[in-house]
Amino acid sequence: MKSLTVKMLFTSVLFTLPSLAHAEINHAEVKVPSQDIVEARALIKAFGGDLKHALTTAMKSDGPIKALTVCNVEAAPIAQKNSALSSWKIARTAIKVRNENNAPDAWEATVLRQFEARKTAGEDIKTMEYAEVIQEGEQLTYRYMKPIATAGLCLTCHGTQVDEAVTTKVRALYPNDQATGFTLGDIRGAFTLKKQLNKE
Repeated sequence: MKSLTVKMLFTSVLFTLPSLAHAEINHAEVKVPSQDIVEARALIKAFGGDLKHALTTAMKSDGPIKALTVCNVEAAPIAQKNSALSSWKIARTAIKVRNENNAPDAWEATVLRQFEARKTAGEDIKTMEYAEVIQEGEQLTYRYMKPIATAGLCLTCHGTQVDEAVTTKVRALYPNDQATGFTLGDIRGAFTLKKQLNKE
């Protein structure tokens, strides 16, 4: 399949990332096979679908308290299962995280802020995405992110008016939770993928 430069992978407007030299990351202009972007999108669809199914099932059968437990226990294994299907590492991150293990690194935080700016400028979250090849030491890494829109299901545990029982459970599971106060259509966070590339 024809190779494309990262800057040509998307039809949406991409913002130029500021230098992340403080994180010892340098930008790299290399070619990335177009099948990689297709694969990244497919992995996100599978991971998101698996996680949504688990949460929706728990919510319908036992309510939001059970769904919180499922998210706490099963989200990481679901991500690992989908990562094992390819050479990608897949996870979620956000500016306002619930699980501190999902806190963004410098590159991810920059892209998350850009997603917010692009949303403010009127871009549709559904088609928004960002990819870049960066150099970490001697290794070239292909990184891809896609924002997660806040849906109705999310508001039960992440909204502006959360039931007290849910809040109590959240505090028990995540003492340093920041992921509340969202409204429908907000950017809740993002899927974040990375894979190592061989230099040509």
